[in-house]
Amino acid sequence: MDREGEAITDLRVVRYPHPTLRYRSKPIRRVDSEFRAMVGRMFELMYEDHGIGLAANQVDLPYRFFIINLSGDPSQKDEEFVFINPEIIAKKGSEEDKEGCLSLPGITAVVRRSAEIEISAYDLKGDEIHWRLKGLFARAFQHEYDHLDGTLFIDRLTSTRRWAVTDQVEELASDYAGRLTAGTEPKEQEVLQRLARLEALRV
Repeated sequence: MDREGEAITDLRVVRYPHPTLRYRSKPIRRVDSEFRAMVGRMFELMYEDHGIGLAANQVDLPYRFFIINLSGDPSQKDEEFVFINPEIIAKKGSEEDKEGCLSLPGITAVVRRSAEIEISAYDLKGDEIHWRLKGLFARAFQHEYDHLDGTLFIDRLTSTRRWAVTDQVEELASDYAGRLTAGTEPKEQEVLQRLARLEALRV
């Protein structure tokens, strides 16, 4: 098994403030059976944590793609979408709604997002996607798209809303620091070296 194969079997949802969550993902140049295995494992992890979206860097991968299933139901295969090298072409309007994140468990807050977006991406078959999204789909897309640029939903909160979740965010940071000290989380330099190795295999 090569390093990428090992990465697939070791996938897990990383928690704030893991370094990969701040990593700007790199475009995918190759889709093959191993990549599809990655996607399949990500859907499994997303459902295990009762999520509706998951970006690659949330599972410690450096690649520019994410998955969405707004139903959160693993039996609803027709609701599963994979967005590879996504782009937001245009935005329209704005609206506020509550968001959470699998990498910041237990934290929710109201976030302002564009109400409607025009997007492009590629699917697993290599077909180009060009859609207009609104409602929850637009919100989920923007949330996951932010992840690919190293942006978290807490970064988009007003100062008042950020203050309201400060204790929870600091608790996650403290837990992570404890795992670093215990040696159950890799140090930042180790994380960056791993990401560079994985990039060399696919981007």
